[in-house]
Amino acid sequence: MQEATSLVKMVNIDKNFGAVQALKKVNVEIQSGEILGLLGDNGAGKSTLIKILAGVFPPDGGEIFFDSERVNFSSPKDARAMGIETVHQALSLVDVMSISRNFFLGREPTKKIGPIYFLDRKKMDEECEKAVTGLGVRVRAPSEFVSILSGGERQAISIGRAMHFKVRLLILDEPLTALSVRETKEVLRQVEKVREAGVSVIFITHNVYHVYPVAERFVMLDRGIKIGEVYKKDSSPEDIIEIIATGKMSKILKT
Repeated sequence: MQEATSLVKMVNIDKNFGAVQALKKVNVEIQSGEILGLLGDNGAGKSTLIKILAGVFPPDGGEIFFDSERVNFSSPKDARAMGIETVHQALSLVDVMSISRNFFLGREPTKKIGPIYFLDRKKMDEECEKAVTGLGVRVRAPSEFVSILSGGERQAISIGRAMHFKVRLLILDEPLTALSVRETKEVLRQVEKVREAGVSVIFITHNVYHVYPVAERFVMLDRGIKIGEVYKKDSSPEDIIEIIATGKMSKILKT
């Protein structure tokens, strides 16, 4: 079996917002082709940590390594250039635009006719449909509005978009919120397909039962502090809930 290699390493990450210390010396490592569950209650620091990794906030202390090289992301554009894509809880989709326009949003392919550039709508529709069907989802006509899509279909568009732009690390922020049981199963299947493609995933949630079926490893935060890290093979969902509730690793093999 091939040994896992580190894709991202966040070392001693600090972040302050005025007098509030949102993150305190947090260490997190993500392996290539791994699904990592990042867990904690509201206010635990999950979103702050991920926004630092995605280039939204600079850390006030600590270091970030990508492919063993130290990096500094001054904007989300910097993070995307390294292959880090985020699917936010409030999906960045525009209801009154077509599925394919949402898929490319800001990165649309163009074609030149004479001296003028136009959107290459045919290419947009074809590539959008190919990417989403690659996740096993039968997409509606790419020319239709996003407003007609279900919650699961919306997630498929967002995940397919990240895969199309050669993502290496996909960050999913509460991807199962407000989804039905059927849609939840569909999104989890999509996440597994992403891993099969060799992409690393950070799955953020406050609900361990959402991420437990697909993740191999779990990191727990509480009020800006990393309180635990366990592998699925060593722990049950109930064990992880106990760590989050008590802040103690007493019953779990520490990693």
